[in-house]
Amino acid sequence: MKLMRVGPIGHETPALLDKDGKIRDLSGHVADIAGDAISPEGLAKLATLDHSSLPEIAADSRIGACVAGTGKFICIGLNFSDHAAETGATVPPEPVIFMKATSAICGPNDDVLIPRGSEKTDWEVELGVVIGKTAKYVSEADAMDYVAGYCVSHDVSERAFQTERAGQWTKGKSCDTFGPIGPWLVTKDEIADPQNLKMWLTVNGETMQNGSSTTMVYGVANVVSYLSQFMSLHPGDVISTGTPPGVGLGMKPQRFLKAGDVVELGIEGLGTQKQTFIADV
Repeated sequence: MKLMRVGPIGHETPALLDKDGKIRDLSGHVADIAGDAISPEGLAKLATLDHSSLPEIAADSRIGACVAGTGKFICIGLNFSDHAAETGATVPPEPVIFMKATSAICGPNDDVLIPRGSEKTDWEVELGVVIGKTAKYVSEADAMDYVAGYCVSHDVSERAFQTERAGQWTKGKSCDTFGPIGPWLVTKDEIADPQNLKMWLTVNGETMQNGSSTTMVYGVANVVSYLSQFMSLHPGDVISTGTPPGVGLGMKPQRFLKAGDVVELGIEGLGTQKQTFIADV
C-alpha cells in the first residue's frame, strides 16, 4: 500500500493511493497514519479494505508528511561509501548517528525555507525507514519485522551551521522545513529489496545525484537493529539512512542552494518530491 496524508498543514487527512492512482480517504477507518494504524496488525486491516469503495479525495490536494506522531527523526551519516569518498571522509566503523528535530518535518512538495544567515544550504536524497512497532534490543535477523515501510526523505542541510560552528551536526540539520518526507509511506511488502533502489535528485532540472541504495554501508536491517541497542524505536519514528554522492558540499567548486531554486528528487518505487527554496525572513 501507499499510505499518505493530505490537506492543510496541521489538518491532514489519512489516505492511500489506490492502484489506479486515485487518492482515497481513510479517515473512516484510522485517525491518522500513525501509532497502531502502522503496526503489522493495523496495516493488515487496511490491506483488507475495498480501496476502490473509499471516498475519493481531489488529486490536487496538498500532500503532507506521510506519517504522523514521529517522536524521533534519526539520521545516519556517511552511510554511502561513494558519498563518504566525495567528502573526503573515511567510512565509519559503526553507523554515525545524529538527530534531526521533528519540527523540521514537512510535506514533500512544501516550500523549504533557507534560514537566516545561511551560507551553505545543501541537498541530500535519502531512503527513509518508518518504524511500525516498538523495537528494543532486536537482532538484525528480526529487524525487518519492526519496519512498517519506506519513504523518500530529503535531509536538507546547512553545511556552515553543521560543520563550521562549534558543537554537533544537529543545528545544521534541524532548521524549519529541512525534513520533507513522503509523498507516501510505502509498505515494505511493495519493496522487494530496499538495498537495490535507484535514487536521484535535480536542482533546476540539472541532475546532481544519481545513485543507488546498493552502495549503502550499513543496510536497513543493520541500522534498525543497531539503533535499537541504544534506544527504543517507536511507531512513527523515521530513520533517514544516508545519501549517495552528488551533494553540493562535495563539488569542486562547492555549490549551494539559493532562493528560487527548485529541487526535485525521488527513489524507485517510493515516489517523488518537488520543493522551491525560499528565504526565511
